[in-house]
Amino acid sequence: MSWLILILAGLFEVGFTTCLKLSDNFRNLSWAAGFLFCAVLSFFFLNKAAQVIPLGTAYAVWTGIGAVGTVVVGMVFFREPSDFWRLFFIVLLVGSVIGLKAVSAH
Repeated sequence: MSWLILILAGLFEVGFTTCLKLSDNFRNLSWAAGFLFCAVLSFFFLNKAAQVIPLGTAYAVWTGIGAVGTVVVGMVFFREPSDFWRLFFIVLLVGSVIGLKAVSAH
């Protein structure tokens, strides 16, 4: 269950980074509120997961989910580049997150 909570925390991290971009430097209050909402929930769920999963592993997985998700959102919705090397390193990051899960004792 802790791993599902950690994945949820990572998805809310993607939410807050996306809202951050759309908030236009916090001038758009709706997106700024979305940022705050997602950030609070992301940290809340990260904290819950870190009660069971080792902190270093939880943090690395959380940032990995957030980084990969944010890159994908950027490529899909903001037309950021999706060249070979970006995709290659995203795959490496996903592999690293899966590896951390695989070697975790919890």
